[in-house]
Amino acid sequence: DIGALELVISPESAKGLMNLHDAPFSLHVGSSMNSCAPFSRYLSRNWQLQIPSCNHPQSIQVARLRLRRYSNPTMAPKPPQPAARVAGRKQDVWTIVNEGAAASPKQPIVNMGQGFFGYNPPNFIIDAAKQALDKVECNQYSPTRGRPRLKKALADAYSPLWGRKLNPDTEITITTGANEGMLSAFMGFVEEGDEVIIFEPFFDQYISNIEMPGGKIVYVPLHPPPKGATQNSSAGEWTIDFSELEAAISPKTKMIVLNTPHNPVGKVFSKDELLKIGELCVKNNIIILSDEVYDRLYYVPFTRIATLSPEIESLTLTVGSAGKNFYATGWRVGWLIGPPHLIEYVAAAHTRICYSSVSPLQEAAAVGFEQADANGFWQSAVKEMRGKVDRFNEIWKELDLPFSDPEGGYFVLVNMKKVNLPADYPFPDHVKNRPRDFKLSWFLIQEVGVAAIPPTEFYTDDNAHIGEDWLRFAVCKEDAVLESAKERLRGLKKYISN
Repeated sequence: DIGALELVISPESAKGLMNLHDAPFSLHVGSSMNSCAPFSRYLSRNWQLQIPSCNHPQSIQVARLRLRRYSNPTMAPKPPQPAARVAGRKQDVWTIVNEGAAASPKQPIVNMGQGFFGYNPPNFIIDAAKQALDKVECNQYSPTRGRPRLKKALADAYSPLWGRKLNPDTEITITTGANEGMLSAFMGFVEEGDEVIIFEPFFDQYISNIEMPGGKIVYVPLHPPPKGATQNSSAGEWTIDFSELEAAISPKTKMIVLNTPHNPVGKVFSKDELLKIGELCVKNNIIILSDEVYDRLYYVPFTRIATLSPEIESLTLTVGSAGKNFYATGWRVGWLIGPPHLIEYVAAAHTRICYSSVSPLQEAAAVGFEQADANGFWQSAVKEMRGKVDRFNEIWKELDLPFSDPEGGYFVLVNMKKVNLPADYPFPDHVKNRPRDFKLSWFLIQEVGVAAIPPTEFYTDDNAHIGEDWLRFAVCKEDAVLESAKERLRGLKKYISN
């Protein structure tokens, strides 16, 4: 509301007040309203007029009107401006896939895109969560570094893997999911202008987590096998060019992020690769953030970088996730394991970000670790997930579409280069201008009714070409869902060229 203006209308025009927008007029503004004068010429078409009631409109000489501007944005107050760290980003893949799923005629969509489980944790863990809610202390704040029972359970579970006894009070801290744990690590160590190296493709949350404290990201690509577009291959064949990694290191390099088993590739980094990475970090005093949230789902020998040498361990923070371990991604219980001189500052940042984590679900996660071995849970989880991977991959063999067989985790990358998209297909603008895998993803949702994730979301623009013919499928679903997806995917046959 910009105030009261004086509108002078000729007597002839007053007869047609019902058609005031067409009347000749002059706009009079006071000295305090001079800034409005240039807009008087827009009055008849751009302002909504609120006219006082009048018994004899023919005698009106002057009408005082209050005018409210609707269509000229230059007159409206600017909305609050977002911080640069969240402004100007492209529409994220999760929004696009969900939008496509809602618009698809193939309902209900079979969601093979997002990595949440299609089934519950085992009963002994669900029962522990229910019982925790009956405990007074589990419904209140936990200690900021986590509930003692969970820290002890983690120390007991991981000490044999580390080859020494871990101190639950100084070498373990609990976080609100693995993602918040990584944010706490970056907040605890990354200053404005510090560089953090990550491998492409990458878990997309790394980006904002690094940029929030002012870090600069330096990217090193994983290279797919040359035959990946024409033949099935192992995820282990995606390789690091160590000359590229060494070239990426500078005096400003503060951290390197490692993800094994890798999302989305499914690669388990070999002991030799990890040794080379670790030695480079020791040489250059670089902190290693090892994202090992899929550490219980590996199908080839799995090495933990923190266990390779005392020097490497002194620089390593290892990230874990109860959500990934126990099929409970909504619980948001994670942890970091590392030397006291690193854990201290991760815990300090975590305290300032969210104070403490979810008490009853920490208790349930503790029971999960205490009872997992006795219930044969870890072995059955690996066997079950490997079976899902193998059964789902049968459809790619049937369609003769090459796939990258994962060494760990529950994602399968499939090469869709042989899938021909219709030249005139009506992709929406926000998909049309993205790489080919976004179009493939949208097309599958609309025409086949199966959702998959375009992996160029996990690349920089410079290296997006590496992933533009691939799609990522999550197999952590009920077997009936996997079979439904396979049946629908047979609808791709007519679009595949040999």
